[in-house]
Parts: sequence; C-alpha cells; structure tokens
Amino acid sequence: MESNYNSAEILSGLFKDVFGYEPLNVKRLAGAGSSRIYFRLSGRDGDSAVGAFGADRVENESFVRLTEVFQPVSPELYAVANDGFHYLMEDLGDTALFDLIQNENAEPLIEKSLERLVAIQLISEERWADSVMSLPFDSRQVMWDLNYFKYEFLKPSGVVFDENALEDDFEHLACTLVKETSAASGFMFRDFQSRNVMIKDGSPRFIDYQGGRKGPVLYDAVSFLWQAKAGLPENLRRRMLDYYANIMAAKSGVDKNLLLAPLDGILLFRNLQVLGAYGFRGLVERKAHFIESIPFALENLRALIERGVLGDYPTLEKACVVICNDERWQPENPDTLVIKVFSFSYKKGYPEDLTGNGGGFMFDCRAMHNPGRYAEYKQLTGLDAPVIEFLEERGEVQTFTEHALALVEPAADRYLKRGFKSLQIGFGCTGGQHRSVYCAQRVGEALAAKFPAANVVINHREQGIKKKYN
Repeated sequence: MESNYNSAEILSGLFKDVFGYEPLNVKRLAGAGSSRIYFRLSGRDGDSAVGAFGADRVENESFVRLTEVFQPVSPELYAVANDGFHYLMEDLGDTALFDLIQNENAEPLIEKSLERLVAIQLISEERWADSVMSLPFDSRQVMWDLNYFKYEFLKPSGVVFDENALEDDFEHLACTLVKETSAASGFMFRDFQSRNVMIKDGSPRFIDYQGGRKGPVLYDAVSFLWQAKAGLPENLRRRMLDYYANIMAAKSGVDKNLLLAPLDGILLFRNLQVLGAYGFRGLVERKAHFIESIPFALENLRALIERGVLGDYPTLEKACVVICNDERWQPENPDTLVIKVFSFSYKKGYPEDLTGNGGGFMFDCRAMHNPGRYAEYKQLTGLDAPVIEFLEERGEVQTFTEHALALVEPAADRYLKRGFKSLQIGFGCTGGQHRSVYCAQRVGEALAAKFPAANVVINHREQGIKKKYN
C-alpha cells in the first residue's frame, strides 16, 4: 500500500511544519518484523526526526494515543498526517538495549528498563483503555497463539502428533494461565524485549507498544528477560526477575508470591508464541533474523523440558522434544563458513535454506544419462561402485563436476576471506538417487579437501545420508 503514497514527501511536509524548513536528508531505515516503514529525516544543527508509514489506521491511532499516555518513556510525537497513515516523532537514535545487553555494564540499564516497565504497567487503566486495539488477555487469545505455534512452526517442521490430544493440552494450558495470572494485571506490551528499548542519553525509552492490551504484568518481564537471542545468563535473569517482582509488589500491593506463581506457565506460553512468530516470519516470509533466532528459542524450550515444566502437557511435551532434537535447528559452528552440499529430487523440491541467506548454487544433473533407467542400478545409488563406473565411463559426469567446481570454488574462497558463514550448493536429478548423489559427493569431497578451514556437510536428502567434514 505504501507505493500508493509518496511517504518521503508527506513526511517531509510534516518535518517542515515542525521545524520550519524542508529536511536536508530523508533516509529509509532498515525494516524489522513489522510491515511499518520508517524514515530518518535530518536537518540543520542536529535537527532530526523519525517518520513512519503504517498501512493500518487503527494500529497507527493506537500508537499515537498510547505515545501520549506513556510520556516521557515513549518518543515525543511531533505530528500526524491527515491521511492517518503517516506520523513524525522524536528520533531516539540507533542504539537498542539489545546492542548493549551483553556488556558488563548493561545491568543498570536492564534495571532502569524494568523500573520504567513497572511504571507504565501500573498507569491507571482509565488512561489507556480506549487506546488499545486488542481485547484483554483471556483463554481465547492464549488459544490463538498456541494454534499459531501449531500451524506456523510445529506442522511445517514435520512433527507428527495427535491433534485431539494436543488440543487438550492447549486448553489445559490456557485455563491454567488465565487462572494463575488473574492476581496481577495491568498494561501488557505483549512484545516487550530489548530490541524495543532504545537507549538515548543513557536512558531507556520504549517503542512498539501498539499491540498492547490488558493482561498479566509478569508476561512482559518474562518476554524481556528470556528474550531468545539476547542470551542473558540464567542467574542474571533470575536476579533481574526478583528485582522486578520486588518493585511491582511494593508499588501494586500484590503479594510477590502471587505475582510469580504463573512464572513457568508464562515461560512456556511465551516460548511457544515466539516460535510461532519465528515460523511465520522466518520459514514463511524468509526473514533471516527470525530463522537465525530459532535455535536460541529452542534452547529456552529445552531448559523448560529438562525442568519438567511440560509434565502436565504430555502430547505437547512429546512434540517439543522432537523439535528440540531436530538437527536442522542445532546451532552451526559460528566461527567459520559452513558449506552445505545437497543431492535432491526435483520432484520433491529444492533443498530448504534455513539460514535466511538465500544464495548459492543449484545444478541440474538431468541432462546426463540416467542409470536409474536400467534394472541393475535401480536399487543402487551414486555412492555405489557400479553406478560410479556407469557414470564415469561415459565421461560426461567428470566434465559436469569440473565445471561446477570452477563456479563454486571461487565463491567459497571469497566467502571464507570475507567471514561469511553459509554457502549452499545443490545437485538435483529426477529421483535424487544416482546422478545427483554422485555429483554432490564428488564436489563436496573436493571442497572439503581444498578448504579445510570450512565445515562441509554433504546431505543426500532423498537417501537420508548426511556426513560432515572438517
């Protein structure tokens, strides 16, 4: 929809209304998980603002109204266009708490963020109730998120489960959550995490709260401290949770034990909700950041399984154990290039790229003579000596793999030198059994020998054979 508008022109007009002159520079900012589009508008003497285009007028209105309620923790709102799709606000800079959270001196910023979170969560409901677009947290909303996890992550991952039994577990979890969280409610951001906490002049400021609603306040603290990719140590998480709970109990009058009672249930629910979002944004929309975050979220889920948190939900636990043990989601060596070489059947589609990289090479082996046409080779693969002899005596397969290596080797060399982490190569044929298997094996072995600094993984997908080198 943004293409129907000249957003830069509209936002420049708002900038002129606020600062009295046209901006000197308008730069589109990198997107994140949402569909909103942001621009930085810069002028003289340090004048700067961030402009936004949002295609959802209701969501925009919620953000604008909540921004006014949450001052001074929220960005200052400068202007809203008459169309309801564009608005101009304070530039909070480029430094998110996420960028600093692993630093030794990050703890005071985490504490200050939690203090400000409590302050917003305890703002009188009368001040924000008419500004939120979402219904209060209840069992229906819990079921929506649990089914989001089922349909966007669990099913695409190929996990087999009993639909009725899983639904029973979901309903049990939803009822338990609603019952245990009723003691302490307030404004719930729903996605309070360190990427949505900007640090300006050494102080935390909050963004991205338009999806908020009335709900359990503990949910936001859990979302923040157990954010998958932030990777806070468990002892720091627990210490900061206690810090938050003490402040919330003192200011709200809610007993600390009642406040923390639903902790494990919220941890489980948040993990499943996050995995649903990662499945949609990563596996469906192919956004690299979300694909890269999946192993980190599964680490959190694995810890809950090991602590017995899923014991009351046996079908859900069984499914979660399967996805946690799925080698597709095991972290790769982050310190070197991983070259994945696949053989595959075109009938079953291209190999999935779970890195979000999207690049690499795919070679079609179907023009070469097919051993699979002859009865004596039908039960063999490109790893077996008779098939290898059949292919090599015609000479065409050697030329094919030499040409493939001539293309791939310079790329692998450049990727290593530039510090890239992933290169994917595929060889496809009709059944993924003979020609493609031979080529993938030969090229993979050659790459492993030439580039010992890289991790080479040869995966004969249709044969269920996978081997790692180096």
